[in-house]
Amino acid sequence: METVSILGVGWLGLPLAKRLISDGYQVKGSVTTAEKMELLQQAAIWPYQLIASPENLWVNDASFFNADVLIISIPPRRIPDIESIFPRQIGYLINELEKTDLKKVIFISSTSVYPDEGQQAVETDTLSPQKASGRALVEAENLFRQNSQFKTTIIRFGGLIGADRNPARFLARRKTAVDGRKPVNLIHQDDCIAIIREIIRQNIWGETFNACCPEHPTRREFYLRASLLSGIPAPDFEDGNEAFKIVNSQKLVRYLDYEFKFPSPLDYLNRTTI
Repeated sequence: METVSILGVGWLGLPLAKRLISDGYQVKGSVTTAEKMELLQQAAIWPYQLIASPENLWVNDASFFNADVLIISIPPRRIPDIESIFPRQIGYLINELEKTDLKKVIFISSTSVYPDEGQQAVETDTLSPQKASGRALVEAENLFRQNSQFKTTIIRFGGLIGADRNPARFLARRKTAVDGRKPVNLIHQDDCIAIIREIIRQNIWGETFNACCPEHPTRREFYLRASLLSGIPAPDFEDGNEAFKIVNSQKLVRYLDYEFKFPSPLDYLNRTTI
């Protein structure tokens, strides 16, 4: 039985772990508090506690890293100096991985590594993110890419929707008008899980993939529909000239022969009650 360790069992990691268990994998999972470990046990996940601080990385049992595949699902936090703190934390993690026989890693990144320059964003683009969290992810990606002891596949997910995330809340607190013409770059949780499973199943390592719905409705189309379904007041929209990008996931579709469960974010709204 192959073992998969998931560093960061949260909104994405928990349903992913449950699906991998149903696929026949033994799954280990890490959380940051001892209280959450019981929740993992109840889901048949081997529980571990792992804390990454700016100074070091602590894990209650180093056997967490003894796995066939490690999935890293810990986005950079919105805190001061995250641009230097997050790559340092990833460096601590890589130091631990180099002590093991681990050969396969999946690093969950984000399409925030791309600037908004009116372009079709593809994996070979020069990266110049506008936010500190995006710059932190670029540095982390490079650390994994440069390591020759294991092969890392990097997945740059778009904005995450599905499960208990009500997209109508994403813009509900905006006090200024929103550019309604800007296209959205989103992906459903079910597609995230399916893509990770396919990468493991097909043994595709050392690659970088964008992962985003192939269709990109405008903010006005998507968020007005989400607001109508949920009863949450929609933000004010205007036809502005805000910079944008359209994330292209054709490499993923081609390499994995992947068919999106939700080709458009509107498919999610049309199939669910939020």
